[in-house]
Amino acid sequence: MTQNETIRAALLAGRAITPLEALHEFGCLRLAARIRDLRQTGMDIECKNVIRNGKRFARYRLRGAANAL
Repeated sequence: MTQNETIRAALLAGRAITPLEALHEFGCLRLAARIRDLRQTGMDIECKNVIRNGKRFARYRLRGAANAL
């Protein structure tokens, strides 16, 4: 499976994904680029900027997914 396919499957399963999770679980160093690829295929992916422990990062999920950001 490609990175796009594995990330797509995770989003369709209702998961929210951060860049660090993408690195650990999918070996993906450029999550934002993969999200762009998936958006170009028509997926409605939303992004929420999160600040935790003074660090800022993005959390992506499929719009309308049941899980909370």
